Amino acid sequence: MPPVPFPSGVRALCLLLPALLVACSERTDDGPVVVSAIGGAPALVDPARSVLDPPARVLLDATAQGLVRFDAAGQIEPGVAERWSVLDNGMSYIFRLRESEWPDGRTVTAGEVVRLLRRQIAPASRNPLAPFLTAIDEIVEMTPEVIEIRLKRPRPDLLKLFAQPELTIFRVTSLGGSGPYRIVAQRGPVTRLRPAFDPSRAADDDVAEPAADASIKLIGERAAMAIARFRAELSDVVLGGSFSDWPIVLETQIPPINRRFDPAVGLFGLAITSREGVLADPANRAAIARSIDRAGFAGAISPEWATTTQLLPEQLDSASPPALAPWTQPLAPTDKSPRATIDTWRAANPGEIHLRVALPPGPGATILYGYVGAALQSLGIIPERVGPDAPADLRLIDEVAPYDSARWYVARACQPCGGVAQLAIEAARDADSPRLRSQQIAAADAALASDVAFIPIARPLRWSLVSTRLKAWTGNTRAWHPLNHLRGDTN
Repeated sequence: MPPVPFPSGVRALCLLLPALLVACSERTDDGPVVVSAIGGAPALVDPARSVLDPPARVLLDATAQGLVRFDAAGQIEPGVAERWSVLDNGMSYIFRLRESEWPDGRTVTAGEVVRLLRRQIAPASRNPLAPFLTAIDEIVEMTPEVIEIRLKRPRPDLLKLFAQPELTIFRVTSLGGSGPYRIVAQRGPVTRLRPAFDPSRAADDDVAEPAADASIKLIGERAAMAIARFRAELSDVVLGGSFSDWPIVLETQIPPINRRFDPAVGLFGLAITSREGVLADPANRAAIARSIDRAGFAGAISPEWATTTQLLPEQLDSASPPALAPWTQPLAPTDKSPRATIDTWRAANPGEIHLRVALPPGPGATILYGYVGAALQSLGIIPERVGPDAPADLRLIDEVAPYDSARWYVARACQPCGGVAQLAIEAARDADSPRLRSQQIAAADAALASDVAFIPIARPLRWSLVSTRLKAWTGNTRAWHPLNHLRGDTN
């Protein structure tokens, strides 16, 4: 196993930070729910103009909502729309809007919803979900309370996309949406939230100030700080944990009852982002894929973390079961070893081979680099670790699937990919029937596996730290936990 020493600085932080946090905490047992979201300071960011980090997604979902939203279990519930109908064999979605308000008290209208949704999915939008919404033909206002989304092709998974934070009904001019929370104050990494007024309540309903424990104190901070805060019992939940941060939790004495994992589905593996040099040959890419010790790496993070060698987690809407790449099969006596494959290429292309591996920060990523680097070195390749956004030859993709379609997997794995796979992905996007779409997805999956365009390692590892005070936290495949569904007695 490659050497993967645990960073001593992280251990020191885990031991020292609780004492520092006690000195500056304002939390009491009956105060607001304190939420640590791993990442930067939470800010309301326009999803049509910027990619959202985890704290920004949490804040946007808390202060704005889409036509629909996710509940605690990752299922669809009403958002700005109180009900909806699917007509014309899935080609038309009709949404009736409920009564709701912008932060300034103005009523949310169907015309505004239509305009904002069109902006989110426009070709110029940076919204990462826009490429998966090309089936939308028109979004139109039918009445002041009703909108229709007309499709070019049926898309049964449309609601799951509209429940994502990136498709919330967000008005830039008022920096917010219709709730379920309003921002009370922001200072540095801390944002204070309180429940938004619901205009659908009867006139004689109690409109007193919400109880203190109905409010939220949202803190965006680095993983070590968030974990230390929770260990010192100064927060109620830590959200946004990934494989890269999990080794820090293992260095603490946080009880197992507070450690929660999501059954997340998505991609965790290495995209082949350069097809030059040694990576131009699929046989060389296969040699690298075969050489990675997946079981050793996953076991070094968590013994329960299962590995995978296939792109799709299951068949989903593909016409065929998940494709298996040839390199996943045992070597026959006549087959070359991975090292011999690379050596054959080197004989025709003399010189040192260097590959850049793009990974996020954190001890888990350091462990992954140890295993990937050891695999490359075993093949005579010199590895270089670079940052997640730096130019690279191999780049880690660690993403939860936003909806349950195999097309998302094949499209995200193509960064880039061969012409056969690319054509099949585009054909699946434009297919005018579910049958043709599923056939093209299966063709793309098979082409990606044969071409070794992506090196699967596992499924995304997502964790939270949860106080027993929060009885409604529920693990789900989206790894998404709305702030209004953390307590068992709130909606």
